[in-house]
Amino acid sequence: MSDATLHATNQNPDDFAVQIADQIESFLVAVTEVAKGDEPDSAVPFLLLEVSQLLLAGGRLGAHEDIVPDERYEPDMGPEADVDELRENLARMLEPIDVYSEVFDPYELRKAPVPARISDDLTDVITDLRHGMAHYRAGRTTEALWWWQFSYFSNWGSTASAALRALQSVVAHVRLNQPLAELDGLDTDQGMGDDTLEFEAGQVMAEEIGQPLGVRPVT
Repeated sequence: MSDATLHATNQNPDDFAVQIADQIESFLVAVTEVAKGDEPDSAVPFLLLEVSQLLLAGGRLGAHEDIVPDERYEPDMGPEADVDELRENLARMLEPIDVYSEVFDPYELRKAPVPARISDDLTDVITDLRHGMAHYRAGRTTEALWWWQFSYFSNWGSTASAALRALQSVVAHVRLNQPLAELDGLDTDQGMGDDTLEFEAGQVMAEEIGQPLGVRPVT
């Protein structure tokens, strides 16, 4: 959404910033609550919804013209908040479906998929979003929007998109009662070629892992 579009729709740029910040804050709060594990039986559908809504904010940032920060150099925000506990809680809760295979760039020449983790993806996204939120809460709205837009292009947009594909795939497999490849044994610290993927992937019934996470087959 360019400034011209904002003007044509009588939308104040400040309103745009508030809407983006609200969507991001909603995601941060929601994922933090899911990670507590109080309601594991609704975790996957809820995360699917939250990541989808976050990517709407990302799409709006991506469609906006380049946002230029007020200062030439970004103010020092101090050390980033630790996300290890959040990552571990998500990994423990999502353990049956946490590992998935991913191809990073669909426009690169064909490359073998690599293992990834939904828990790593979500905490990576949260780290980027929190950084921008720190600017926003300090009153540096343009700096916050610049950071969210820049990091959307450089990291969290593709990372959240990959997590969304994985979550949507889990829901689809379970709702359609289709076998799901078992990738738990993969080492996410190493690359994974096609042969390894074929060798490691076993078959598990989707219903077995779906029901504890709040996803059930279509009846």
